[in-house]
Amino acid sequence: MKKYIFKGVIAAMLCLGMGSCGNSFLDTDYYRGIDVDGGLNSAQNVNVALTGVYNALFNRYFSGNYATMIGDIPTDLSYWNGLTGHWDGMYRYSVTTTDLYLEYIWEYGYKVSDYSSRIIKAGNDLYGSANDADKATLDVCMAEAYALRAYAYLNMTNVFGHQIKVNGKDFSGNVGIVISEEPIPALTNVERATVGQCYSQILSDLNNSLAHFDKAGGDRDDKCYIGKAAVEGLLARVNLYMENWQEAKNWATKAIADGGVTKLAYTKEAYKALYNGGASNTESYFFLDINSSQNWSANSCGTLWTTYNFSPSPKLQAMYGEQDVRTVIMDMGATSTATVPVYAGGKFHHYTSGNAAYATNYLVNAPEMHLILAEANLKLNQLDAAKNALLVVAKRNLAITSTADLPADAAALYAFIKDERARELFQEGLRLWDLRRWGDPAQVEAIEAPNVKFTYNNYNISDLVYPIPESEINSNWGVKQTEGWSSTFPK
Repeated sequence: MKKYIFKGVIAAMLCLGMGSCGNSFLDTDYYRGIDVDGGLNSAQNVNVALTGVYNALFNRYFSGNYATMIGDIPTDLSYWNGLTGHWDGMYRYSVTTTDLYLEYIWEYGYKVSDYSSRIIKAGNDLYGSANDADKATLDVCMAEAYALRAYAYLNMTNVFGHQIKVNGKDFSGNVGIVISEEPIPALTNVERATVGQCYSQILSDLNNSLAHFDKAGGDRDDKCYIGKAAVEGLLARVNLYMENWQEAKNWATKAIADGGVTKLAYTKEAYKALYNGGASNTESYFFLDINSSQNWSANSCGTLWTTYNFSPSPKLQAMYGEQDVRTVIMDMGATSTATVPVYAGGKFHHYTSGNAAYATNYLVNAPEMHLILAEANLKLNQLDAAKNALLVVAKRNLAITSTADLPADAAALYAFIKDERARELFQEGLRLWDLRRWGDPAQVEAIEAPNVKFTYNNYNISDLVYPIPESEINSNWGVKQTEGWSSTFPK
């Protein structure tokens, strides 16, 4: 993996996170880089270098846009009006091995994982001779690095590998991505692990993260750093994908308990206020500190959902009830028409300024945990518990006031849970993985707004895998292309 797994410098970039993250992001009052081949020689330097991990994660090439939005754009929930060419290949399933979105997800995912591995290694090397204060610093750094590596591996495995489970069928033996617990030296031959091995590494990293948070006595208590509740939330998400229903339930319960979100927003005013930017989303456990002074401007998620011409599909819009408070953010822009819709941003509107480029990505959030509880309880044949968990989110539709308003039988309740995940989690980058793991015949590439119509119907989306970037294959360091990837696309 010569092109992306390399020796180098982790830059301590002060340009990140100066908004809601205290006076300095990760205490980086240093305008210098840390040489990872010799400079990670103190707890302070490890703490500074951790900024390099957040920088790669924050980047528009990864969680700041591409690695998140790939989970929404090529699904039944989005609509492209054709006015610009951004993401159109992904949306229309005309992807090639030279697709730049995939190339950057691969590159920056490995930046996150490689930098995290270097933090973990340095932390372990320094730990034995460190004093108590430095051990606490190193524990927090390693906890965050383990969690960020797991987050990168999960996203990349979903993009470049098969979903691990599809409605009870196991695909853990399919090829995944390259994983390693150690930094991979340059000029090293590597090979792709199985999807099952990738998920085992993800679980191990997340559990190691929690162990280090516990040794440190807690996390930073600032949601633009990954912390304990977010890690527990990721464990719930991962176990949901693995169909480990009891574990998914257990971790979602812990995330809810530790996340401190005691009530969701049930009025239009309160719901809209979640999307004023930064810490305004009181339902979030972990978010990127994108704001008016540090953002991706034209390359932001907010631009993608406004002037770059993506909007909620007619199908999704029709799924909300008339009294659903979430419709308050479904406004269209001034130039929008029924046939050529232009969205005002939705969760990326940034209502305090009206500039969608300033809006952040909320990556792990409390409502998802309640929906995981609902699905896990249903699969455990605990229908009353499933309804109680579902009601927490579903009563954003004010017509739903009690579990009596929810479907009574298991099949109808499961269909409702699936639709509720669509209504609640739109623009959070999770829909594609939901469609794949459920294995239901899918509709993709919405066309002819305002009609509910799709180019492809009854598509077996569970088999969809994206190709490894050609530049990585051509580097000749062992990564092989996924055989038959193009045959998994709709025809």
